Amino acid sequence: MAESAGSVMLARSAMNRAATEGQRPAGRPVRGARRISAALAGLAASTRHELLTFDDPVASAGCAIPEPFLELAGACMRAAAERAEEVRRIVPRHALPRLEGGLRIPGRARLAEAIPFKMIVIDRTVAALPLDLELLYNGLLLVRDPVVVQALVRAHHACWAAAEELTYAAPPPPPPRDLPPQLRPVLDALLSGVTDETAAARLGMSARTYSRRVGELMAALGTTSRFRAGAEAARRGWL
Repeated sequence: MAESAGSVMLARSAMNRAATEGQRPAGRPVRGARRISAALAGLAASTRHELLTFDDPVASAGCAIPEPFLELAGACMRAAAERAEEVRRIVPRHALPRLEGGLRIPGRARLAEAIPFKMIVIDRTVAALPLDLELLYNGLLLVRDPVVVQALVRAHHACWAAAEELTYAAPPPPPPRDLPPQLRPVLDALLSGVTDETAAARLGMSARTYSRRVGELMAALGTTSRFRAGAEAARRGWL
């Protein structure tokens, strides 16, 4: 436990040092539901080898967070876990009933008495932490500084070694479905968080054509909500 606490202090110290040395920030802050959703979708899509998390699935209980955002965030984490070769998720003990109730993702999980903060680390190259260390919806910090990311990985490994293994049957993956190729750039633009006007210009389309393609994408996903579209795309493995 002392080693775990020491590693967490090391991670926080590394973030502070990265923020002060050379007058550069430790990471890039992302605010606003649309931009945060795009960042989470990007993290899920970039996952290749390893996913490490400190996660508290009950932290949002009682908070005024839109359900579509929660669905998208959960779908992105499941998509990242399905892409990763190794998944290590640390959750606080008080979240166990929710995990047993179905809030599961593929991979290994362990129970700790508490987690120091919420965190996502992808392939040991990029980390995402809530700006308030509690809720991603309130804003997140994307960290790519290798010293800081390595310190966060060490903190996770120390906590993992002290935590208790949690075993459960992972849910089966969703059936594979193909995304129509003409809609791939539209989905990428939708998840990037840019405005429709910017997306249409980047894709060389008129605003009317882009709007029609978005409608086709929504129909393919079976939803009329852009938030839910991101969650459904992640669920189908289209990210």
